[in-house]
Amino acid sequence: MSKKWYDYLWIWTMIYFVLGFFNILFAWLGMIDFLVPLGFAIFGGNKYFCNSYCGRGQLLGKLGSKLSLNRATPKWMRSKWFRYGFLCFFLSMFGNMIFQTYLVGAGATTLQEGIKLFWTFNIPWGWAYSAGTVSDWIAKFSFGFYSLMLTSTLIGLIVMILFKPRTWCVFCPMGCMTQTICKIKNKDDT
Repeated sequence: MSKKWYDYLWIWTMIYFVLGFFNILFAWLGMIDFLVPLGFAIFGGNKYFCNSYCGRGQLLGKLGSKLSLNRATPKWMRSKWFRYGFLCFFLSMFGNMIFQTYLVGAGATTLQEGIKLFWTFNIPWGWAYSAGTVSDWIAKFSFGFYSLMLTSTLIGLIVMILFKPRTWCVFCPMGCMTQTICKIKNKDDT
C-alpha cells in the first residue's frame, strides 16, 4: 500500500513544537489543529480529520510502535464521564487562557513570558520572544496556546508509553468535540 501525503502529517506536529520552541509566535499555527477538525465535523459531519489527518495521533502511533507497553486502555479512560469530564476541564483551561489573554490586552495584567506545563508548573520561556515584537495580547495567547498544546502532547506521550500507542485519541478533547458535533449533525440529517 503506497503512502499518501497525509501519512506524513506527524512531521507537522514536530515542526510545530520546534518552531514554538524558538519563536513562541509560531504557536498560533496550532489553531489549524483546532479549526480544521471542527470544520470537518461541522461541514462534513465526520471525524475524517481525526482518523486520517491528525499529526499528533500519527506521531503517537509511530513513537508508540517502539516505546509503548501496549497494555489495554483502562475502561475508565474510555468511559463517557471521563472523556466529557476531560473535555470540560480542557475547555475551562482554554477559557482561562483566553481570559488571561484578554487581561493582558486590556492592560490589567502584564505579559509573563513562560509556559505552564500541566496547568501548574511555570517554565520560563523568554528566549522564544522579543518583547515588543507584537502586541502583548498576541504574545500572551501564543504562550498560553503553546502551553496547552505541549501539555496535551505530554499527556499523550505518557499514556502512549503506559498503554496502547494512540490512547490519547480515546479522550482527546478535539476528538470528543468533533464526535459530539457529528452525532448532533448526523441526527439532524436523518
